[in-house]
Amino acid sequence: MDSKHEILTLLRSVADGSVTPEQALLNLKEAPFEDLDYAKIDLHRSVRQGASEVIYGAGKTPEQIRGIVTAMGEKGCRNILVTRISPEAADCLCEAVPADYHPLPRLAVVYPEERKLRGNVVVATGGTSDIPVAEEAALTAETMGNRVTRLYDVGVAGLHRLLSNLDELMSARCVVAVAGMEGALASVIGGLVDCPVIAVPTSVGYGASFGGLSALLSMLNSCASGCSVVNIDNGFGAGYLASMINQMEGIEETEQGEERGTK
Repeated sequence: MDSKHEILTLLRSVADGSVTPEQALLNLKEAPFEDLDYAKIDLHRSVRQGASEVIYGAGKTPEQIRGIVTAMGEKGCRNILVTRISPEAADCLCEAVPADYHPLPRLAVVYPEERKLRGNVVVATGGTSDIPVAEEAALTAETMGNRVTRLYDVGVAGLHRLLSNLDELMSARCVVAVAGMEGALASVIGGLVDCPVIAVPTSVGYGASFGGLSALLSMLNSCASGCSVVNIDNGFGAGYLASMINQMEGIEETEQGEERGTK
């Protein structure tokens, strides 16, 4: 029982009498999580949040990662994200189950399936060195069913590069701004667009950047309204939040269209 659709189907079966309430209750009781001793897999995550549980690969053995995704796959989970996974663990994973590994952001998508992409999320970077974090954000959003436009190396050192992409920025439902150094990109984009901006500070920079702390503080002190900040190098968190914003916008547009159709 790993999706809202399956639970809705079960409830409709109870309503039409093809499934007894007792059978439905048993199915729901068995669903919440599976205990593997070293991990307790949250099988209701997609019901509550719209996406399967995401696996943080760093610190886990290849065998643990393989065991978790295999158990999830047996329950019907697809497009399972494994973040911060080493190349060695990824090789082991790809030998065991269908998986796409992206070495730059160190991210794997297990049991990949095509999804209909909705809306438009823009992921922009200040420089080329920020791309690994940006790709983590972009691939996370794409895996969750969002259309992503990438604008890389458009930092404030050459502002004309960013301004040449105003059409893409203005049509976005959410922008993820990824930058190190002084982290000014998020403020500039925040002053140009009418949608939420998610700022991602990166650890790119010389000594006084303090491993991304300088960019983090700059972004937290942004004077641009509608700009929020995630942790240093947290591309996954930014991509996940961007997906939630984009999907909510899509739901609102659908509901407004239905209301207009009934008038």
